[in-house]
Amino acid sequence: MVAFLVRTASAAVALWVATLIVPGIDFVGGSNTAEKIGIALVVAVVFGLVNAFVKPIVQFISIPFYILTLGLVHIVINALMLELTAWITRNTTHWGLEVESFWWSAIFGAIVVSVVSWLLALVMREPTDR
Repeated sequence: MVAFLVRTASAAVALWVATLIVPGIDFVGGSNTAEKIGIALVVAVVFGLVNAFVKPIVQFISIPFYILTLGLVHIVINALMLELTAWITRNTTHWGLEVESFWWSAIFGAIVVSVVSWLLALVMREPTDR
């Protein structure tokens, strides 16, 4: 349970950093700080569920594209997962994540989320793993 909470919090931080850096990605809804933190955590849970259930299927189907592009299609798949998360939160709750365009906002946002998640994973590693 603790690992799930830590992964959700790190995904929320990565998404929050993406909203700060990438123009065209923003959290919608919430009038005060507590509500915005709650929205970020809910979006992080939805993002984690999308990455856990949808992403492996998409990756399996796109194996030929991984070979053809030498793995660069992974950025596009991450952008698709970000866009799908935004679509789910926007259409079910009318608050959540908003991604303006796929080719610039979602792609750059996917890169930022991946890099921030990787950096957070490096910082939060167990001392025995180092």
